[in-house]
Amino acid sequence: MNTNRSVLLEGVVVEEHLHLSVTEICQACSITHTHIEEWVAEGVLQPQGSNQSDWRFTGHSLRRAKIASRLVRDLEVNTPGVALALDLLEEIETLRKQLNQP
Repeated sequence: MNTNRSVLLEGVVVEEHLHLSVTEICQACSITHTHIEEWVAEGVLQPQGSNQSDWRFTGHSLRRAKIASRLVRDLEVNTPGVALALDLLEEIETLRKQLNQP
């Protein structure tokens, strides 16, 4: 019995030095400016810049916004729930990396 299984993983590499405006992140994630404002207020996203017209988002923020948009769209999770889910997902990722270290 052959137990070897092939798994195809698909992902997008996003460079951390990427800087997106509010409009660009909204377009990339198919979300509204209101979502971004709520997520920044809740701490889901942490833009660079002092006011909304100056906000710039990194690749890390883009990844978080994409996940957040799926949580809202597919599961109807509210903003505090999105913040909690993203924090827990990142904690799981950190723990998995620690387990895989020699």
